[in-house]
Amino acid sequence: MRLLRVGPAGAERPAMLDDEGRLRDLSGVIPDVGPAFLSAGGLGELPPGLPVLDPEGLRIGPPVGGIGKIVCIGLNYHDHAAETGAPTPSEPVVFMKAPDTVVGPYDDVLIPRGSEKTDWEVELAVVIGRTAAYLDDAAQARDHIAGYAIAHDVSERAFQLEHGGQWDKGKNCATFNPLGPWLVTADEVPDPQRLGLRLRVNGEARQTGSTKDMVFGVYEIVRYLSRFMTLHPGDVINTGTPAGVALGQPDPKPYLRPGDVVELEIDALGTQRQTFRAA
Repeated sequence: MRLLRVGPAGAERPAMLDDEGRLRDLSGVIPDVGPAFLSAGGLGELPPGLPVLDPEGLRIGPPVGGIGKIVCIGLNYHDHAAETGAPTPSEPVVFMKAPDTVVGPYDDVLIPRGSEKTDWEVELAVVIGRTAAYLDDAAQARDHIAGYAIAHDVSERAFQLEHGGQWDKGKNCATFNPLGPWLVTADEVPDPQRLGLRLRVNGEARQTGSTKDMVFGVYEIVRYLSRFMTLHPGDVINTGTPAGVALGQPDPKPYLRPGDVVELEIDALGTQRQTFRAA
């Protein structure tokens, strides 16, 4: 099932795409695609005749509301670690993004004031559906996943790497986590390690990869994180990016500038498109 949220920012209502690709209003069935809905385990039997929405001019927001936390995995593709000059991690590299970085998949992204090195990263996002703590194995981890979405883990590399401390200051600028367009339920993604990822900047291919090249797979990431923190319904995990980021390019590196357009795609999960603007 492909679930989404549509409408003005902060006032989105739940919707779904039916088998014919029509947009159906779910606001008469559930209040939101959020933690309460996800923990309940799905929609169940839908009433007939759900209203059809006209997508013309209708904003698509993030597909999940009420996100509690965003947990991110760094250097999780062999080729991306290599392009940055970092060793392949022996355990997942973990950092956090604030929920208020999340915007819709087609919303503008703001290049922060003082930015020198705003960068792109296409990522598979995992959305948690059941409370997870101290999971034992991959099978348990799989059963705690509600679904998957595209995340754009936008980064400001100077803030991240040249101002001391942890990575968080280069990851938490406003609008730095476009999410969506859909939450694709886990039953529709039988193997999350067989998804192609692609990203283009101003029409030029920059990232082309596959989740099969992750250092730590999706289920292992969920299991591992559950040892250190409780994962709650609606939490999001950004699982890392393949090679091709601006940071890994020869000088002068092609960091993003106002007016640049970035397009992202992951197999079965839809597409995103953002225009970058000065904050």
